[in-house]
Amino acid sequence: MSMEIIHKKEQKQFEARENGEILGHMTYTWIGDDKFIIDHTVVEIPAEGKGVGKSLVMAGVDFARKNKMKIISLFRSATSIIEKK
Repeated sequence: MSMEIIHKKEQKQFEARENGEILGHMTYTWIGDDKFIIDHTVVEIPAEGKGVGKSLVMAGVDFARKNKMKIISLFRSATSIIEKK
């Protein structure tokens, strides 16, 4: 799977695409200037089980690290990915 992750800052989301098709997205909410909450992740049914959700969370983690921010996750699966990274 040749997946591209796009950070759509204005929509506060990361979007996963392959060949122009949306595979899923992860939304977040800002808390101040240096923290955000991962509040929702969706993976389209045809893309389930292909690592799309994990790739979206990791894109958020990479963004947070590069910008010296903290992430708060409301989902156990995202928390598990973040803790392993």
